[in-house]
Amino acid sequence: MRRGRRIAVDVGDARIGVASCDPDGVLATPVETVPGRDVPAAHRRLRQIVEEYEPIEVVVGLPRSLSGREGPAATKVRAFAKEMAKGVAPVPVRLVDERMTTVTATQGLRASGVKSKKGRSVIDQAAAVIILQNALESERVSGNPPGEGVEVVI
Repeated sequence: MRRGRRIAVDVGDARIGVASCDPDGVLATPVETVPGRDVPAAHRRLRQIVEEYEPIEVVVGLPRSLSGREGPAATKVRAFAKEMAKGVAPVPVRLVDERMTTVTATQGLRASGVKSKKGRSVIDQAAAVIILQNALESERVSGNPPGEGVEVVI
């Protein structure tokens, strides 16, 4: 397992959940929810977070269907991740499977008493935490960085 902090991003149309982990990659915690409608402003804020946290990589959740196929949402996230990779270079950006993370986050928060209206921004952060925990576990088990790298084209 590589040592170093990581940042996870759960990209949505309205909101972008952000999470981080400790340098040992043991525990992922929520960071913030970035408004997603103004994409240039979202990228600026995400660059600031990357500068502040100094991660060894950024993992971005890639939405796939349960069958593993990629639809329009995955296409949007791939484009978002490419733009982000340009902005945070030389920090690598990786795409990781995020199937069911928002559902899992929603169920967990409901179980702990968080109301859905108040919990929307928290759900995005919780989904980012789950994405990051899954990525960390994948690396622990395989010994390889999680998911697929995003190539930086300048």
